[in-house]
Amino acid sequence: MMQISNDTTSNKHSLINVMNRFIAAANNMDETIMVPSLLRDVPLEEQLASQTTVVETNNNELPYPNKQRDMYEHYLLLKSIKNDMEWGLLKREMSGGASFLEMAVKQEEQQPVTGGLPDECSDLEDQFHYHLRGLFGVLSKLTMQADHLTNRYKREIGGGNFMR
Repeated sequence: MMQISNDTTSNKHSLINVMNRFIAAANNMDETIMVPSLLRDVPLEEQLASQTTVVETNNNELPYPNKQRDMYEHYLLLKSIKNDMEWGLLKREMSGGASFLEMAVKQEEQQPVTGGLPDECSDLEDQFHYHLRGLFGVLSKLTMQADHLTNRYKREIGGGNFMR
């Protein structure tokens, strides 16, 4: 029988801990932001400015621009991702909505099977490590974004800049 270690110091870089850090950051964000509607029409420009200095293309455009127009949409995206992680795809399917994760799974299922079984099995480890690295990267970024949104909300509310 497989035993799971409870020693968090040796497992601090495990996928479960990275997921738990994101969920904790998203929960903190949700508990801190008591009135999410105050985030409407508040631009993400502060975060975009810091990203622009790090990654730019030849024509000074971000290669992957945010699809969220304001902090409210960003807040909703982070909450949606957290819910998908906690509840999986079944809850989404029952409600009729399609999450990013669900669309990716359906796209994988629709792709035709190419190659023989030995090629697929030998490639599975490489695929797993590729997606695991990607998942670690995405979860780390999402955690930073949830923390950033929470801290910015605290700063703005403390200064009264949201109140009109």
